[in-house]
Amino acid sequence: MLLRESEKFPNYNFRSYALRRVRDAFKDSKNLSDAKSIKKEYEFAKENLAIIRRQVLIGDMYKTEKLVIENMR
Repeated sequence: MLLRESEKFPNYNFRSYALRRVRDAFKDSKNLSDAKSIKKEYEFAKENLAIIRRQVLIGDMYKTEKLVIENMR
């Protein structure tokens, strides 16, 4: 869900940063086995999801022109 929301950023730089951070967080947490630390990471992910959703809404309100790199796709 975090990846899906991160892809909604209208700005290339914010989108790339959010996707990279989500992937890195999952890689860092993939070996967790303690229930307490798993719950802590889950709560952290829920907070970040809310932040990403708010930032996507703000980004939609103040759209900018696409970068050259985005038009190459």
